Amino acid sequence: MTVPALKNVLVIGGAGYVGSHAAMALSQAGLTPIVVDNLSGGHESAVQWGPFERCDMRDTAALTAIMSRYSPGAVMHFAASIEVGIGEREPLAFFDNNVAGTISVLKAMQETGVDKLVFSSTCAVYGNAKPPLTEATPHNPASVYGRTKSIVEGLIGDCVRAHGLNAVALRYFNACGAALSGGIGEQHDPETHLIPNALKAAWGLGGAMKVFGTDYPTPDGTCLRDYVHVSDLASAHVAALDLLAREGGFHAINLGTGNPFSVLEVLAAVERATGKPVPHDLGPRRAGDVAVLTADVSTARDKLGFAPKFSDIDTIVGSAWAFHRKAWGMEGA
Repeated sequence: MTVPALKNVLVIGGAGYVGSHAAMALSQAGLTPIVVDNLSGGHESAVQWGPFERCDMRDTAALTAIMSRYSPGAVMHFAASIEVGIGEREPLAFFDNNVAGTISVLKAMQETGVDKLVFSSTCAVYGNAKPPLTEATPHNPASVYGRTKSIVEGLIGDCVRAHGLNAVALRYFNACGAALSGGIGEQHDPETHLIPNALKAAWGLGGAMKVFGTDYPTPDGTCLRDYVHVSDLASAHVAALDLLAREGGFHAINLGTGNPFSVLEVLAAVERATGKPVPHDLGPRRAGDVAVLTADVSTARDKLGFAPKFSDIDTIVGSAWAFHRKAWGMEGA
């Protein structure tokens, strides 16, 4: 891949899960990631490939000063509140962080003349639309989290038209897995994602898993989701910079595989990786969950050359298990 003629890339939220993997991918591509994070959800130990600036993105003056100091050729923006349940209880906090925070980022970029942005978006902008989901599927978010991301995409599009910004919004499906080196991985608090919680359950660390809904119109009755390895997502971010070097404007692109797995299939993969059964309780459907979420990935393939290398379910779960086993002090187990 040919990366654009730039050196520094500002990675906002680069101490977090996807952001830290993107920083690694940038470094491997010969670029220098400048990580900006307030560490409200990220981990300084995950900043391993470039300078670190502790800063809340809502502090526009401080963020502008950082951009002026490093003169980045582009910004990657990962920082956001993501826990859906908390967003439903605390919508003002979510809008303050996700929307007002992005306004601050865009102001700092405009002030310093940085005109390339790769934005971490989500399939949650589509809400309960019928899959497979294409980039033309109308936005109809069913959560506060999804609404904040949809609003930010619109805001970015307005800045593209008004100010000459060039941007890519990457709409993730289910990010998962860990770096194959084992050095970084998923460390959310609270952890709400299926794979790390299933790993905990298998090793008796978190009680039995809750499986919400066994009567969906799917082969085994549980929800189907499109899982994409975080290292594949990270590679797509570097490819997005390449796209912006070739073609400006605004691009919205789904990142998934188009090959979903059910909850019970994921639990089976965890059992294969750990050699232990996953205790789980079967319960009723959870409000807001849809039966199937899967991506049409033709745009990612055509515009980014996106061809996931690590997103088969056993590689995803195996990489997550290698990371968590070390993080939990179980390497000899």
